[in-house]
Amino acid sequence: MKAFPTVALLFGSFVACSLLNGFYADELAGGDTTVFLETRDAFSLPAKNLELTEHPRFFAGNAFFNTNWVDASSIVDGRDGLGPLFNVRSCSACHFKDGRGRPPIKGEISNGWLMRISIPGRTDHGAPLPDPIYGNQISVRALPGAKPEASIRISYQERTGNYPDGSTFTLLEPRYSMADWAYGEPSEELLFSPRGASQVFGLGLLEAVSEAEILSRADPLDEDKDGISGRPNRVWSPSSDQKVLGRFGWKANKADLMDQTAGAFVGDIGITNSVFPDENHTVQQELTKNFPSGGTPEISIRDLQDVVFYLQTLAVPAARIRNQDEFEAGKALFWDLQCSTCHAPELRTPEDYAIEALAGQTFRPYTDLLLHDMGAGLADSRPDFDATGSEWRTPPLWGIGLFPKVNEHSRLLHDGRARNVEEAILWHGGEAEQSKQSFKKQSRSKRELVIRFVESL
Repeated sequence: MKAFPTVALLFGSFVACSLLNGFYADELAGGDTTVFLETRDAFSLPAKNLELTEHPRFFAGNAFFNTNWVDASSIVDGRDGLGPLFNVRSCSACHFKDGRGRPPIKGEISNGWLMRISIPGRTDHGAPLPDPIYGNQISVRALPGAKPEASIRISYQERTGNYPDGSTFTLLEPRYSMADWAYGEPSEELLFSPRGASQVFGLGLLEAVSEAEILSRADPLDEDKDGISGRPNRVWSPSSDQKVLGRFGWKANKADLMDQTAGAFVGDIGITNSVFPDENHTVQQELTKNFPSGGTPEISIRDLQDVVFYLQTLAVPAARIRNQDEFEAGKALFWDLQCSTCHAPELRTPEDYAIEALAGQTFRPYTDLLLHDMGAGLADSRPDFDATGSEWRTPPLWGIGLFPKVNEHSRLLHDGRARNVEEAILWHGGEAEQSKQSFKKQSRSKRELVIRFVESL
């Protein structure tokens, strides 16, 4: 069942926002890990409370995260093994400055945006069945001698609407097509789902939250009759060889940061590792014999672990509260509209967590890490473990107002169709339909208050 602060406690915090170490509690989005920086490097600092003795490991992981991998036939050793099929040459190409990707524009080949694919059915572990030829995602780049698997095209249809007060809005509804299949036609039953790369700061805090706390917010049968359920995704973890709670990825289809990171290395860059020792192409593509390997595996377990540690200990930027009264008024509206039911303001980590900097932290990500049905408008019709084709994990909202500065865009939602916070709200449906309609009924000034509050997080 969902567990939330009482209304009395919540509104008490509006009256007198507590001070912690000279800062308002709401500013400390990452608890003691929080850093106060609003430049293009706002997402790229080590946790504020990370011991200096752990900084070398953080920066070692940072180096590998930003490394451009090269063909195994090059003279470079330790950074070779790229491809032969790949989407990008480095982790940071997708997560530039540790931030978000966006959809490709003007015919460009995408960075930070990809197309997941599968066919109907499940593997023995419950994962989506890969396409026999193209696997579970499309590689849009390849080494010389190989071919990119396909080209992806996006077109947008404008959808206009009106608020009850008479003002109008426009949404972009995407249409996707894939062509130029290099290794034969895929299955006629191909399912696909576009995915934008998410920001990567604060992930260690989300990983540290206990399963019990996450499940305490679940209400799969909607027993409290508020129209919002929230349920966990149970996924197979290759690194621990068991089925566990999913908490990362747009459909919570990754269990932990080791699975997420190792999967990205092999899937996006073509770098084999201890978790995923096989190349990301299929037997039908007949590429193995033509391309040398960068090693077995191509990234060592120590280097992989350093990248995971880097992701675990990236600092969370502080919320930017310019006007405390306005912030509290926007927060009250956010609560009244039931946005906080899914975008849970606070989570906690256990006092005895293994990484000391992340232990015993109260932090403010605005997510419950659960799946919610978001309606037909956002559905990709592609199940992923227990997630249906219309369910998505609640994305964290922290740092959302800094994306334009760090990444020079403000594209939101799983495929980047929303150009700003307002459009993201207006795409909500399913369990969030009532909240969206309540938002639309607000006066323009109150709608802007909610938007400014979200942008300040």
